Amino acid sequence: MKRSYRKQRKNRTRHVGRMRLLLLLAGLAVAVFGLAKLAGYGWDLLAARQASKDLQDVYRSVPTDGPIQETPEPTAALTLGPTPIETAALTPSPSPVPTLTAVAYPNNPKLQISSRFKALRRENKDVIGWLRLSDLLDEPVVQRNDVFYLSHDAKGKKNVNGAIFLEAAIELKIRPYTYILYGHNMKSSAMFGCLRNYESKAYYHAEPFVSFDTIYEEGRYVIFAVGSVSIEEYGRHFVDFHDLKSMDWEARQNAIDALISASVFTCSIDVRADDQILLLVTCTEKDQDRRVVAARRIRDGEDENELKQLVDNSWKK
Repeated sequence: MKRSYRKQRKNRTRHVGRMRLLLLLAGLAVAVFGLAKLAGYGWDLLAARQASKDLQDVYRSVPTDGPIQETPEPTAALTLGPTPIETAALTPSPSPVPTLTAVAYPNNPKLQISSRFKALRRENKDVIGWLRLSDLLDEPVVQRNDVFYLSHDAKGKKNVNGAIFLEAAIELKIRPYTYILYGHNMKSSAMFGCLRNYESKAYYHAEPFVSFDTIYEEGRYVIFAVGSVSIEEYGRHFVDFHDLKSMDWEARQNAIDALISASVFTCSIDVRADDQILLLVTCTEKDQDRRVVAARRIRDGEDENELKQLVDNSWKK
């Protein structure tokens, strides 16, 4: 009896020992996998930064062409529908519906690509722009489809950081009223992980301007709204991105007003439906929400110092 008990006890001890060993090995495997994954993220971050730096070197090594000296035919930015034929009709004509009309690039109607972008596009034909956010971000902008650059860097190589890309549906050969740029919300602050800085009142006041150049024109913008919006129709602070690309004046103005309503700041920068809008969009912790930094193109004749004063007078909601 004693021998049987001792044998059972010995077997249990061996079983417990095996279980502990298996748990230890499993824990080590998880730890090694985690370290390998972490190392992979670190490697990808370094690779993404190197890809950006390579393109920065190309971008800065080629002098700018300067403004293209061409005068396009004058084109109205707003049409009010067809002009009614004058008649002696007693019934009044219905009010025309305001709509935007497509316009050529004011200084580049022949769509000449600058030398800088020609050099960049020899590195990657998908490069269509360059985005600069003060000291936070200095990155090429690419365009192919809305999937590829979620997992590839700006040189087209596989990378979890992705790249900053322009929405595929936005056509550049006609001057867009809205640019929508997407990028990952990386914890390292890479790509659009840096956008969270603009929710700080102090940072927004210090750095309210954005530069976004495309292959066809240079652009300087002032930020007018920062916040999280919903992409679900009945969500809090819903913004219809489709309406922001619409040529319907009222729909576009309503979408702009929705952006302003969702902003964490109240700002005196006025924004009209016929303004050129730049949206920087990234994900948040909630699947249905997006963090958005919205800016409008600085109009001809506007002074950045005066716009800066309007920003300085804004306050947090």
